[in-house]
Amino acid sequence: MVWILALHIMAMVCWCASLLYLLTLIAAACPSRVVPSDLPVVYQHHDSLARFVFTSISTPAALMAIITGAIVFLLNRTVDPWLIVKLTLVTGLVVGHALTGALVLQLESARPVRRRSAFMAVVLCLLMFLIIWIVLAKPGPGAGL
Repeated sequence: MVWILALHIMAMVCWCASLLYLLTLIAAACPSRVVPSDLPVVYQHHDSLARFVFTSISTPAALMAIITGAIVFLLNRTVDPWLIVKLTLVTGLVVGHALTGALVLQLESARPVRRRSAFMAVVLCLLMFLIIWIVLAKPGPGAGL
């Protein structure tokens, strides 16, 4: 049980970190007023790096976090109000993950997405903070919310 919980926490950390890195990568690679052919070669290939981070790091970490979280949920048989709030916040994080994938696709089509990626980073940071807060502030055994 402890190993599954540890794996869940590690997967959540990797997932959240990769999402924030990905949004930073998108903002840095976003064409502003410069024609993409005028950019250095490093910036021209950020879109493929963004796709790699999304498909090879962020999505597998998200799947691992969700699967291990479901296993912990099933083993503990917990249906406390704080857990329902946490699962609702994690659902928001999943939606943010999907929207980040949409930003990667928009980046590849050379659309400016810098403002949307900055807004998404703020929203995801807020969700991450609330998830951590609700988990750490959960009441002890036998206490209500």
